[in-house]
This record gives sequence, structure tokens and C-alpha cells, in this order.
Amino acid sequence: MKIFKYTLLLATLLFISCSEDDNTDYVNGIAAPTNVTAKVSISQDNTGVVNITPLAEGATNYTVDFGDGSAISDLIKPGQSIAHTYAEGSYDVIVTAIGLNDKKTATTQNIEVSFNSPENLVVTIENDAAVSKQVNVTADADFALAYKVYFGETEGEEPIETTIGETISYTYQEAGTYTIKIVAMSAAIATTDYEEEFVVTAIVQPLNSAATPPSRNPEDVISIYSAAYEDVAGTNYFPDWGQGGQGSGWSEFSLNGDTMLQYINLSYQGIALADGTSVDVSQMEYLHLDVWTAGDITSLETSLINNASGTTTEAPVSSSLTAGEWTTIEIPLSDYTDQGLTVSEIFQLKFVGEPWATGTVFIDNIYFYKAPSNVPEGLVGTWKLAQEAGSLGVGPNPGDISWFNCDADCVDLRACYYDDTYIFGSDGSFTNNLGAESWIEGWQGGSDSCGVPVAPYDGSAAATYTYNEAAGEVTINGTGAYIGLAKANNQGELPNVAVPSSITYKVSFTDINTIEVYVEAGSGVFWQYKLVREGAVTSPVTGTWKLAEEAGALGVGPNPGDISWFNCDADCVDLRACYYDDTYVFGADGSFTNNLGAESWIEGWQGGSDSCGAPVAPYDGSAAATYVYDAATGTVTINGTGAYIGLAKANNQGELPNVAVPSSITYTATFIDANTMSVYVEAGSGVFWQYKLVRI
Repeated sequence: MKIFKYTLLLATLLFISCSEDDNTDYVNGIAAPTNVTAKVSISQDNTGVVNITPLAEGATNYTVDFGDGSAISDLIKPGQSIAHTYAEGSYDVIVTAIGLNDKKTATTQNIEVSFNSPENLVVTIENDAAVSKQVNVTADADFALAYKVYFGETEGEEPIETTIGETISYTYQEAGTYTIKIVAMSAAIATTDYEEEFVVTAIVQPLNSAATPPSRNPEDVISIYSAAYEDVAGTNYFPDWGQGGQGSGWSEFSLNGDTMLQYINLSYQGIALADGTSVDVSQMEYLHLDVWTAGDITSLETSLINNASGTTTEAPVSSSLTAGEWTTIEIPLSDYTDQGLTVSEIFQLKFVGEPWATGTVFIDNIYFYKAPSNVPEGLVGTWKLAQEAGSLGVGPNPGDISWFNCDADCVDLRACYYDDTYIFGSDGSFTNNLGAESWIEGWQGGSDSCGVPVAPYDGSAAATYTYNEAAGEVTINGTGAYIGLAKANNQGELPNVAVPSSITYKVSFTDINTIEVYVEAGSGVFWQYKLVREGAVTSPVTGTWKLAEEAGALGVGPNPGDISWFNCDADCVDLRACYYDDTYVFGADGSFTNNLGAESWIEGWQGGSDSCGAPVAPYDGSAAATYVYDAATGTVTINGTGAYIGLAKANNQGELPNVAVPSSITYTATFIDANTMSVYVEAGSGVFWQYKLVRI
């Protein structure tokens, strides 16, 4: 019989959304403790004394029901142990973890107290599949409660101990053969031991690809070797300048279909562009490459070789490498030009390994690049989430945030998050500005509350963006840079996917100062954000206006301010009530609308009888119109056939039907106050139609 068993009594995870009433107190929203277990050790002296150390995530206290009918323990603080004396037998111990808000999670753990020495010891020793030179040991035995492992790398080492059935991992400094000893322990003085000569191996090639390079405009990158961009044609990745005679070699290594360069026993290796080919990288800013080594090469020297006017010059830059993982190298081209190198005709690259001719490197994504150019102006500026219900949400389709959306109480609770800004620079740079605090979720080590930003999602990323206006897509490039929520990206949600180096979002403008953004974070999961431009200047004409319902608000005369030829008096205003309720809507997005309702004043030239009637096209409000307000000249121009202010007939050429129907009309506008505007148009020489508008 195995002596260590787990039975989960309670492991309920609660999803607390901002739409619930208790969001005004974030403590109530903290989930119950998780991953509840206990580390158990026993005295090997036939006394039956067992030490129990409760463990969990999110616990502030514990209790232990010893399972033998004795009283439940007092509160136990995290990190503390409790000793209990058992008679020989099998016991179901209940460990209860208590959170800050008194929510509880319990687990049952079976322990068997036996004064027999362990029997039927089964040991598994394996090299870790992902971590170089790491060995994983698991031991199980009847009557055993714990075991310890001597890994045999140093003399006099302290063994590592854990509960029977659990796994112990250890990373060696060097690969090789080691004597590993396992000691299984019960409550008896006698132990059961096992020894094995085990060969520890090193991982000598990458198990995963380098990060995918970000999206870039073609004019912003010159690629030598990368699947993300178009490479310079005809490049030779092993010209063999004599290195083959030193035992150095080359191959193209494929990892699940992703190819990369592999240089073996690297002394120095070259890359040569096609004969007669060179690239001018003087307008680029960086050389990028990703390098993986098992650790037998500690640094890589990268040289650029130029061939200006037939004279060959070169300059090296050395970069340290991290063993067992991809090292991303970003070399400013100024590191070369500061050495006097001209970079207008680069035709070769050279790599030198340190130590010389002893190790292997894998290299991918070799390209030159610069900050994005030709940045569309629309996104340039500082944006933040709209401080309103529904500006943050998630659902099964764009526009559907039924799964979760942040309501008004949630917005108040997350004030530290709603003041975060997203800055799109005119130079293609992108910055997350989070301030001293933001909303830190559990996967970041937070407690779903305001807290100090956590790297790399703390605004420290040196990020850029590209905006494809036609496709309605913006790509944020830079590990840790994001819009909306850091966890939501194109692969899924962190921490369940790899940390991305770029994220592409769909973006659409509601108006010039409002954008709707979403990202499909895994199939059918759409995180959605409404962003507003910070510090946007709104035109003073923005809003809904109508003619003032007073005598003289409509008139015509030989000069501005003179309506002696005709003006609509009080009786006229009453008679034309169907006209005085017409509105002129100036949108913040630059749109303009005539809203006439079911009736307006229809004059004879329109086929009416100078009376109320159904609006007549194109002067019926159906025009897809825009406007431009020029504060310097005091003019507002209405663009769109059939769109107008005041009277449809009056335009810059004269009066309809005596002139052609215009596609735009420019009016002179002055503000009497913020909500009152005087407007006129000279409809032919010396004919000034004049209107007094009020904001509603």
C-alpha cells in the first residue's frame, strides 16, 4: 500500500466580475486559496511523531484535522509546521487553507504511520526534456512517508527531501555520470536505500523557435535571413573562407518546420551576398539577430564588412550569450560607424565564436531595421480607455461583451487602470504609461487589485507600432507592450501561452477622437476596448444647433448685420414652426447632418407652395456630409451635395434654382457666446443671407 494519497475536497475557483455588487470592496473579490497541500516528514525513531507543513497559494492561515479523532489544530501561519504523535495506522489528514477574506479551500491527504521499514521501493530517474542537465527523481514505496536524494555532484552535500511520490529536480553544473542515492523513510529507524550510476545529459540544440519578428513596413527592414521578411536574394550562408579546414561546418537546422542557421565548431564563419550585390544600411538603425547556444560558446563577435569603391573594411561588435535559451541581440549601427566603418555597401557578415572553434551556435532572424516610417497620422497621440461602462469587455464576437464587461462600479474600482495611457508617437514609437499603479491580476502575481506594475508589462518596453489604415489593423511590437489588457494576445491569454513579442489588434474609428479596438485571444474569444484620445481639442461648433426661435434669426440684406430686405418676424416664426425645429448636427468626427424631421418649410423652387411639407431631395438630410471649421478665418465649410445651414437655396454662387447645385458651401461664422452663433453666406454679390443659431 502506498502511504501518500491526495483527495481534493474543495477546489472552487470563483470568477468575480466588476458587474457584481461587491466590487466596491476588492478584498471580497479575492479568490479562495489554491494548490493546497502539505509537506509531511516523520521521526525515524518509532515514536510516531509526524511534522506537517501546510502549503497553498493565497493563504494567510491554516488549520489541520489530524484524522485520528483529536482536536483540530489552532491557526498555523504560512511557513510554520505542526508536530503530532500518531499510533501506527492510516489517517486522512484534512488541511484547510484560509484566505484574507476568510474564504477556505481544503484538501485531504492520506498518511500512513508504520514502524516497518519501507518496502517495494520504485525509483524513476530521468533527464528533463526541456532543461539542460536537469535530472528529475521520483520515488514511491510501501510504508514510506518521505524520501531524500543525494545527487552526487559534491562531497558532503545536503540531501534534498520531499514527500514520497513527489518529484525532486536538480540541475548539474556539468553533464556526466553521477552516483545518485535515494533514501526512503518511514516511522521506523531502518530505511530503504537505492543507488544508481546515472548519465546526465545536456541539451545541445534549441527546443523552441526564436520569437517571431514584428510586422514592419518593407522600407523599414533589410533582411539577410528571416522567414518574417523578404531576404536579400542569392545570399550564401557558408562561403567557407577556409573554416572547413579547421573543422568548422554549417547546416540549416529545421525545428518543426522553422529553419535556422547552425554553425558547428565555430571559429569564424561568413555570410556573403550574391556576387556584385551589396546593401546600403546607412538609413537603418539596428542589426538584429537571435542566437542559441548550449553554453559551449560564451560570446559571439559579429562583424559587418563593407566594400565601398572596391576597398574592403570591417568592424566587429561582441555580444554575450545566455546558455540554453535564445539571446536576442540588438546592435546599434552606430556601434559600427563610431569605429569609422562605412555601411553604405555591406556585402558580407562574419561571426567569431568565443572560445575559438569549440562550440555550436544556432542563428535566426538576421536583419537590419529602423523605426517605422510613413506613420499614418490618425493614431498619433495619447489614448486611454473611456471611463464608462462597457469600454472594457469580452465576448464571443466583436461588439458582443456578454461574457464580461466592466460596469460603472468596476470603472470606479479600477481607477488606477483607467488612467493608463497608450501613446502612439509620430516616429512610430509606442509607450504604455501606467503611472505608479495599475490593475494587477492574479496571473501577474497580484490579487486583482491596484498595485505596482509588473515587468515586462510596466511600460518599460522599447516598443514600436505599425498601422495599416486600409486593413484597420495596428501591430504593437515589443515584449510587454499592449493595448487594453496585457494578458490578451493573438495566441490566447497569459499565462497559458508564450509571452508574445508583438500583438496585432483590429481598430476602427468611431470619430476622430474615439477608437474601438479588439483582439481575438484564441478562437472565438474577443477582448474589446473603447479608447478616447486624451487632450483632444473639440471644435467649438461641435454639437446640435437650430435657428433661434425669435424675430430676426433669419434674414437677408445688403451687408452682414443688415436684414432690411427680409427678416422672419414673430408671426413668421410661428408660421414656419416646421422649419424652426430643423437641426444642424456637427459631429466630433467631422460629420454634418441636416435633421429635418417629417416636415420642413418647402419653397416654390423646390416644387412646394411656401408652406410646411415633406423634405425634398437632395435637401432632405440624406447627404453623407462633412464639415471643416477654420477658427483663423472664422469660416465653416459644409461638404456634401444637399447639405446646408439656414436656407437650402443660398450658396456661394447665388440662389437656387438660378445657379448649379453646389457640392460644398462656405459660411462665415462668429460666436456671440459658446452656445450662440451668427452665420452668414454671401449668395451672389452683395446678397447676405444671415442666421442666428443656438446650441441645443
